Amino acid sequence: MKVFFVKRHNFFTVLLLILLVAGSITYTSLTNEGDITSVFSAKRELPIYSVKTDEKKVAISFDAAWGSEYTDEILNILDKHNVKTTFFLVGFWVERYPEMVKKIDARGHEIGNHSSHHPHMSKLSEKQITEELLNTEEKIKKIIGKETMLFRPPFGDYNDRLIKTCRDNGYYTIQWDVDSLDWKELGVQPVVDRVTRNVKKGSIILFHNNAKYVTEYLPLVLSRLQEQGYEIVPISELIYKNNYHMDSTGQQVRDN
Repeated sequence: MKVFFVKRHNFFTVLLLILLVAGSITYTSLTNEGDITSVFSAKRELPIYSVKTDEKKVAISFDAAWGSEYTDEILNILDKHNVKTTFFLVGFWVERYPEMVKKIDARGHEIGNHSSHHPHMSKLSEKQITEELLNTEEKIKKIIGKETMLFRPPFGDYNDRLIKTCRDNGYYTIQWDVDSLDWKELGVQPVVDRVTRNVKKGSIILFHNNAKYVTEYLPLVLSRLQEQGYEIVPISELIYKNNYHMDSTGQQVRDN
């Protein structure tokens, strides 16, 4: 009987240690060939979802991949509200609409990288990720003569390898904490309500340049945010470039 209790005690001690260790590590990812590159990681890499700030500032972003029929009107609406934003462009969109890329830049908006072919980036190798970044970078720079510093992964899909590769290539990886869900085409008011009810200081808002109701909901959202006292800025003016850390939610926090 005495031996039994000793063994049971040892068993639960080992089990407790296993649970503690498991709780302090995270599973990462597989390469596109299926080999494990890093099964356990002491610290998970995170993109920037939002920024912790006392200033009443937010950033609006547009992902551009499929079409451009509403983009001129978007730019006119932004001008009317004296707002500058960030457009994340896919490489094949840049090739298809070079004059629109020029317009976005000429109207004072920021251009970010949204990959070359809009793939699931977590499935790519480091080399393939770099190619996706640099191919689009080259196309954008050829048109406007400027380099990009922000990258948004298609589908919001990322892993540690993507974040590290972006950082090695001089990019801040950007997500969002307010998703308009405009791509679902639920109508104007659902987008307005979703954005204005969920926004907070330091939020990054996701829109799409070719969403069906974008020219209807955008002026309403801009007016509502400005009435609430928010200053709307490009993402690069919202985020911290150095002396910061990421909390567990993907919020960027300034180091003291």
